[in-house]
Amino acid sequence: MGDISEPIKKCILILKAAKSDTEKFAALFMVTKLVKGKDCNAAAKKALFEAIGFKFLKKLLTGNSVDDDCPPSVYKSVALSILTCFCNEPELATHPEMLANIPVFLEIVQTSDNEDYDDNLIIISEAYTCLQCIAEHEAGQKALIEVGAITKMSEIYSHQSFQTDEALNILVQLVSRYGPAAWGSDPTPFHALVNKIALDFATDQSERKFELATILSALLYSCNKTTVIPGSSDETWPLSIYKALYDILTSKIGKNQRDPALKLAANIIDLLGVEWTFNDEENPKKFFLLLLQLCAIEVRMQLEDRSFKQAFANAELITACFIVLEQSINYMGQDQLDLEQKEKQSVYTSLKGAFNAVVSILTKVSNDKNRDKLPDAEKVFICAMVRVLVAWIAQETTAMREQIYTLLPFIFTLANDSFHAYRARRLTEKNKSEGEPLDLDSPLMGQIDLLRLMLPALCHLVVEDKARDIILNLKQEDILYEAMNFHWSIVHYKKPPIPKSERGKARTQPEPELDPKLLEDMKDSRAAMVSLCNIFMNLTVLAPKVVETSMLFNTLLKFIFNNLPELKNIPENLVLHGHLAVLGLLLLKQQASKVKKNDFSICRYIQSTIRFLWDAYNVDESNDPNALVVSMTYKENWSEIADLWFLGMQTLSGVLTIIPWISEFAIESGWAHGIAEMLTKVKVGTLPPNVKSAFEDFLCRLVDSNESAIPVLKKGGALKMCRNHRLMDLGKKLFGD
Repeated sequence: MGDISEPIKKCILILKAAKSDTEKFAALFMVTKLVKGKDCNAAAKKALFEAIGFKFLKKLLTGNSVDDDCPPSVYKSVALSILTCFCNEPELATHPEMLANIPVFLEIVQTSDNEDYDDNLIIISEAYTCLQCIAEHEAGQKALIEVGAITKMSEIYSHQSFQTDEALNILVQLVSRYGPAAWGSDPTPFHALVNKIALDFATDQSERKFELATILSALLYSCNKTTVIPGSSDETWPLSIYKALYDILTSKIGKNQRDPALKLAANIIDLLGVEWTFNDEENPKKFFLLLLQLCAIEVRMQLEDRSFKQAFANAELITACFIVLEQSINYMGQDQLDLEQKEKQSVYTSLKGAFNAVVSILTKVSNDKNRDKLPDAEKVFICAMVRVLVAWIAQETTAMREQIYTLLPFIFTLANDSFHAYRARRLTEKNKSEGEPLDLDSPLMGQIDLLRLMLPALCHLVVEDKARDIILNLKQEDILYEAMNFHWSIVHYKKPPIPKSERGKARTQPEPELDPKLLEDMKDSRAAMVSLCNIFMNLTVLAPKVVETSMLFNTLLKFIFNNLPELKNIPENLVLHGHLAVLGLLLLKQQASKVKKNDFSICRYIQSTIRFLWDAYNVDESNDPNALVVSMTYKENWSEIADLWFLGMQTLSGVLTIIPWISEFAIESGWAHGIAEMLTKVKVGTLPPNVKSAFEDFLCRLVDSNESAIPVLKKGGALKMCRNHRLMDLGKKLFGD
């Protein structure tokens, strides 16, 4: 006790010597004076805390009276006065005794609208101070979450008790730290709280309006999307926030008002989509166009003629604007918004100005010799710039080409780092045992997969000669193949094996449904694989010499041979099935010299590919028994599959010329016979010309590569088929002139 002052030592001795609660309580008045003095350091506070004993302080707090002469509020006041001073010390704020008594503090602040407290609001104020100090530390945050502080704080604000903003600040601190997990699976407390804050936000006309905007941003950012989005349309908060933001952004405002408003707009668009901006029935586009313009202007103001460090100082605001721009670009890319020519021109001009500024900053960073030594937070901000830029490149295929080509090597370095960090994080999460807490401080770079977000833009870039040369020179196809494997591991999800002890037992419970998050990941990875197939198809067609000799493309072909037959035959996988099948055919054509007839995997692959091509058309599902129609299972996705089917038929015809023995599969599977039989049923003059030439060309190549196809086709009704549909070339091959 060497560094503790004499008066405090004396006080500690008196506390320890006290024989009754009354004596101890009397000594506390000394403590309240000493603890606020400059001599009372951390060691002194700890010694005093232990000398008093939390048991005694708890007795005072809970009103188990020490002396009947005093009202309970006096004891509470003294105890809290001391505890607020102790809580300033991290060691005491996270002391197990302190954490164990969080429920006592919560009880005090929850009863703040009781009449007893009207004259003693200081008690509530001090209880909040204790809770706020506890919430500063990780151990305290954990303890608060465990006792349900989020629900309790939500209730306090919803009921508008005394000092509700303190409750709100604690709540924001907790959800900002723990994210969606903090809210649990019931969205009711979230909706009740946000409905109330949003109403206050819409009606408050003081500066507090903008503090509430920041709080709403934090709450929306941290919410549990899977539980909140489904019921959000029945709540009042989306419209309350819309009205308030509309008022703010159409008024004359300064930076301090505009910044929180734009950040909130970004968070709600990220949550509910661009459709949220169309709330004005008379002029639904007005707010959307205004917000888009404001964000584009803000990006220019923050990035033009600035150094990267200057821009990074406003990273949060700029990233919020990027969210609005990216979502808007993606939405407009789906042609769901009917814009007049004047509006289109205005939007394009705004976006081009914003992206010129983005490209300019990225160019500065890419030329900086220290670009590889940037801290994670700065790297993430650069990734945000690349993310919004590639969304623009995916839609705008001509602007700023030369600057973008120059940036590509730097962008790929970032995207590859981001992909590897993201993949590593996913593997760590997967390997954690159930119930084991996740590391909340995982590296920032592992939070998003930038390469995944680049794929739609890459589909366009590989078609451009200069960009394609850069991509191949960087050997980027190697990383794209890694990405293909990674997304396959998500699409081809395998349930964990049943424990040995459970095998063979009769199932009493129905099969558990897959987690919605997993289903969402599978859907996204399917889309990623489709984009990767498109990229590889373009490379295969446009850089045939590279593909012919490349080991990587040979490995990719084997990947398709082995995995396409394993792809589950469900409607969700149909588009992916088609893309893998046709990419396989294109590669097979280029790599024909490396294919061996006795390779079992190629047999299964060809069967899966024939299945895709065979099932596309039929007459059985038509209302008219003589009309050829696209089959029901293909109809929903036909816009994505139609070109693929024609390319598949054309490429298979080409493959038959180089690898004739593949014809055996078309004959033995019954497909050739099936085509003839199907087309004989189709009414004369109704067969679409492109479908007719696809089938005729394929059957001609089949006959050329294998004469045993001739009797099979004749048996299926080839004579009638050739006459009805004027298949002249095929007729000559089957029946002579």
